[in-house]
Amino acid sequence: MPRFTIKTLNAISHTGLSRLPKDDFEVSSDAASPDALMLRSANLHAVEIPPSVLAVARAGAGTNNIPIADYSARGIPVFNTPGANANAVKELVVAALFLAARNIVPAASFAHRLDGDAASMDKAVEAGKKAYVGFELPGRTLGVIGLGAIGVEVANAAAGLGMRVLGYDPQITVDHAWKLSSFVEHVTNLDQLFKRADIITLHVPLVDGTRGLIGAEQLEKMRKSAVLINFARGPIVDESAVVDALESGQLRAYICDFPSPALNKRDKVVTLPHLGASTNEAEENCARMAADELRDFLTEGTIANSVNFPNASLARAEGTSRIAIANSNVPNMVGQISTLLAEAGLNIADLLNKSRGDLAYTLVDVDGEVPDSVMAEIAAIDGVLSSRVI
Repeated sequence: MPRFTIKTLNAISHTGLSRLPKDDFEVSSDAASPDALMLRSANLHAVEIPPSVLAVARAGAGTNNIPIADYSARGIPVFNTPGANANAVKELVVAALFLAARNIVPAASFAHRLDGDAASMDKAVEAGKKAYVGFELPGRTLGVIGLGAIGVEVANAAAGLGMRVLGYDPQITVDHAWKLSSFVEHVTNLDQLFKRADIITLHVPLVDGTRGLIGAEQLEKMRKSAVLINFARGPIVDESAVVDALESGQLRAYICDFPSPALNKRDKVVTLPHLGASTNEAEENCARMAADELRDFLTEGTIANSVNFPNASLARAEGTSRIAIANSNVPNMVGQISTLLAEAGLNIADLLNKSRGDLAYTLVDVDGEVPDSVMAEIAAIDGVLSSRVI
């Protein structure tokens, strides 16, 4: 009988689910008491999840459809799949660069509406094409806001196209910095990026600090007739301010992945139906990564790519039982746990404690089996959010 049950809330690629061995995992869309949830776009904010849930994994990067604070309070790690869809989004952003530079969408619409015989069409083409004169990308300046997995790939691709590239990210990781092309200029002042860039593309998550990041004040600082590209999240941009900037000529074009009533059928706007990660390859990559994250967490207590808990990995000592504890990041937590284990006569073979902000995570390998009574005492420690024996 499988040890763990995973409930899927959206259709998940079978390529990803195949990474969950059937001897250990049962995958179901209607499990009543699952050990974990796997989803893509399902909104969990108004959903009461069962007390059996130990972890949640989103097969995608953004997690604004998940009430992370609520799950953190229950000791539930929330996983995402950063970088798994990076190439898919990068390709679409590169396409957007050409859409904006060469006026491809309005030009194609113009051509689509032509009728008459060949001679009249030729005449209309010659007369009409002047309205769609564009510009070439080499020598133009692209500003990339957010240098995560996607932002780095976009910046590198643009540099390869001969563009001057400015990158802004005050929290860029060492790994992403290593992957960034030496031709990308890392700027530390966002205002300077606005003033220098011909095209700006956004690659930041939707959080309180980025909601409305691009508003009237920022648009006013941009170069006249700049282009704005948004394949991150719609609310990062103030749509009404964008509409005003388009009408005044401050913005040349706005290309995004988020149709809305305010943007629909407007000149100088191209909206796509949230196609950023909509490739078979991206869906498979995300599913594989999410499945791996849940498998490793449920079977070994390993945490990787959690948006709320720290990364934690501990090689398991042979012949031991592993205790996994999610707790508040407060003093003497490890001391209290160690004391309880010592009083129960349980020897600690290895221990790992990691923290991230207000949260911490502890793995303890002990010789022999851990009695239920000891786990009850650990669960009763003030600040322990969840605990289990693996």
